[in-house]
Amino acid sequence: MENVSLKLEPQFLKEIENIMKKNRYMTKTEFIREAIRDKLIELEKQNMLKHLDKIAGSSKHKTTDEDLHRARERLVKKYEERFK
Repeated sequence: MENVSLKLEPQFLKEIENIMKKNRYMTKTEFIREAIRDKLIELEKQNMLKHLDKIAGSSKHKTTDEDLHRARERLVKKYEERFK
């Protein structure tokens, strides 16, 4: 594992410590790691949605309700596999 050093404003650090206590985080490292993981997942979801918008927006043929239903089912499976 690699070390990363952070400098935080006192007020921001105090906020983090208050949230840590309320949510029973044992260390700042644990809290920050989870926050970074959550952010990475959120950004990946946003990128997937942007990609989906590009794909959906490029269609030149009429899409039926059945086509949309199948597409949603495939997307749900992909999300489940990727994000569990």
